[in-house]
Amino acid sequence: MIDGIDPVIHVPKRLAAMAILANAPSASFRFLRDHLQISESDLSKQMATLEAAGYVQATKSGHGRGGSTTFRMTPAGESAYRAHCTALRALLDGTGIAQDL
Repeated sequence: MIDGIDPVIHVPKRLAAMAILANAPSASFRFLRDHLQISESDLSKQMATLEAAGYVQATKSGHGRGGSTTFRMTPAGESAYRAHCTALRALLDGTGIAQDL
């Protein structure tokens, strides 16, 4: 893998979720589902992966159908996201590629 590219964040759906969370203090499950245009089961899977990596924290309120889940980026997630974005920029502008090719 290219230096700095985080394989957990790099998956497009997770990268998009992290981008949303990087620009807001938190986001609801419903907001993420609607803006990412993915199914509830897919979003649950993607967010569980980010949570297992320590990049997001989920807060649940209520129970059953009336309950809700809100996500926020953790400090570790913020750091990993910034590093990932820096690595992507370097790759895209050519500074992350060996110059003697």
